[in-house]
Amino acid sequence: MRAADVPEVARIERDSYEFPWSEGIFRDCLRVGYRCVVLEGDGGVLDGYAIVSIGAGEAHLLNLCVHPDRQGCGLGREMLAAMIDVARTAGARQIFLEVRPSNEVGIALYQSTGFKEIGRRPRYYRSSGGREDAVVLGRPL
Repeated sequence: MRAADVPEVARIERDSYEFPWSEGIFRDCLRVGYRCVVLEGDGGVLDGYAIVSIGAGEAHLLNLCVHPDRQGCGLGREMLAAMIDVARTAGARQIFLEVRPSNEVGIALYQSTGFKEIGRRPRYYRSSGGREDAVVLGRPL
């Protein structure tokens, strides 16, 4: 991901989530050196993106999103595998993430690649009903 990608990444984020990250959050991720990647489709159109922070032998997948029109094609699995490889190559021994309990498709993807539930963060996410817990998943690398 480059700074020039941020407006398109933020548009995909807005099209995908009720409470999206702002462009500023994506810019901050680039500024602090998180591993930020985009997945380009035909004609250079962005199909998705992922962001992982790595430090102290651990990786934290902060965001992984596929454009709504491209979901169900295996792109999320492809990006997840790439981010796991990035984390492993950088020396991380474990990777963690949070996911909404209502995101059954995401949970199924993560569990199918070896992630296990290791905890919950109460009232972690904003939701239309107030707050929603986060399921914390992790797996060794």
